[in-house]
Amino acid sequence: MYRDKKISLVIPAYNEEKLIRNTLEGVPALIDRVYVVDDLSPDRQAEVVLEFAKKDPRVTLLRHKVNQGPGGGIITGYRQSAADGYDIAMVVGGDNQMQLTEAAHFLDPLIDGRADYAKGNRFLDSKLEDTLSKMPKIRLFGNWIITALTKIASGYYKTMDVVDGYTAITKKAIETINWDRAWKGYGYPMDFLVRLNAYSLRLVDIPRTAVYLPGERQSQIKGFSYAMRVSPMLVRNFFWRLNFKYMYRDFHPLVFFYYLAMLLLPAGLLDGAYLVWDKLFRGGYAVTAPRSILVALMIISGIQFLLFAMLFDMEQGSK
Repeated sequence: MYRDKKISLVIPAYNEEKLIRNTLEGVPALIDRVYVVDDLSPDRQAEVVLEFAKKDPRVTLLRHKVNQGPGGGIITGYRQSAADGYDIAMVVGGDNQMQLTEAAHFLDPLIDGRADYAKGNRFLDSKLEDTLSKMPKIRLFGNWIITALTKIASGYYKTMDVVDGYTAITKKAIETINWDRAWKGYGYPMDFLVRLNAYSLRLVDIPRTAVYLPGERQSQIKGFSYAMRVSPMLVRNFFWRLNFKYMYRDFHPLVFFYYLAMLLLPAGLLDGAYLVWDKLFRGGYAVTAPRSILVALMIISGIQFLLFAMLFDMEQGSK
């Protein structure tokens, strides 16, 4: 136990035969139960876990009959942890790239009641320049793109490093969210953030050390292409969150600000582009003072509605 709280650790794993033992050997004494979720891995990963469990009774192997992706593995661990009565469930990968010596940093805000979900942020580490130099530039670029999209989609505008999988969540939060609709493949950290915000759960970023093992398989995030694959999911989640949080669960006028911005700004830009084209190639027959003023008003109003919507959304997400 840690500070009178029962703590579990969820490790989603796939093809981690080489590194899962090292990960398990690093589990600190404050962890009461370890759930390794084998996502139908084709290697000897399950055998390694079962062998290790003989000397560490805290380790339990959960096996999927169908490959679900890392998000699905985490959800399986979450549900088992809550069913078994653990107060907090932590998550790390099975690739031994998350230092469990930092586990207490993730647990303290949740135990103190300051947050419902804690996630790692490698950009808050005191050795930021060293972290940036270690991280491949294409991954760094992709991380920034995904972070910007996730800020808008989730409403957590003050978070960074949204792809980080080192997290901790309270039992109450696990039981609050409908995990049946959650994204289970790669991209799950961003989907989880959207769902946390939709239920008005509090988020805190925790500085953590970035670890990159030489010669080992690294993250599945491949920069720009990865960002493009998860973008449609983020767009869908954005509209779902707006309707669910601000129209179904509660009401806030920011939802109308967003929708008005989406109506006025594109309409103003398209009409403005047509006026420019008409002026350049047709002699400006359609360019009149009233129409030009209308275009300007639509663009200005659209920008103002968007900025106000983002400001109110930011305030709601920080409560």
